[in-house]
Amino acid sequence: MSNEDDSIFRPEIQRRPGWQKALPWIVAVVLVGGAIAAGIIWSNTGKSNATPLTNQPAVDVSKVPATVKLTPGAQAVARRFIETAVARKNLPAAYNLVTDQIRQGQSLKSWNTGNIAVIPYPVDAVKYAPMKIDFSYPKEAQIQVALLPKSGVGVKGQLFIMDLVKRNGKWLVNSWVPRSSPMVPNGSSNNGAGN
Repeated sequence: MSNEDDSIFRPEIQRRPGWQKALPWIVAVVLVGGAIAAGIIWSNTGKSNATPLTNQPAVDVSKVPATVKLTPGAQAVARRFIETAVARKNLPAAYNLVTDQIRQGQSLKSWNTGNIAVIPYPVDAVKYAPMKIDFSYPKEAQIQVALLPKSGVGVKGQLFIMDLVKRNGKWLVNSWVPRSSPMVPNGSSNNGAGN
């Protein structure tokens, strides 16, 4: 058989133009785009969430309250706290001078063991301890207290920061922290260094 005879049995391949091949894809993209547009239009309620403009001045809630003089009651609570909780003397009296933040859920019985969230210090004469007011507002104050140790205890003087809050008309100690890190005592005469 010749090549001409083969052509009789083979159907001729018809070539389609490129746009006809892409037509199903174009139709699919148009249909998906139309569905998305219809969804957006359908979901738009037409309500504006914009804040309306006004000529009224804004309410400024960031203002710091006016400073007031630290009351003698707050100073008395601060000194009594140092004499009791910090010095670890008369702990039942100290229990009523602090907020729940310092108590940390401790019962009075547990508090009286002396294992409390108050950094101790072997304080000497609290009535002579200088207090510097960082800030004082009607219901909150922060003071710095310089403490000197009892003689012969081998501890240096320390500066502490105390926060006081007024709750139900009564001043309470809300925090007590050293202003700087306390000195770590040496473990041995050579501080653990090898010979």
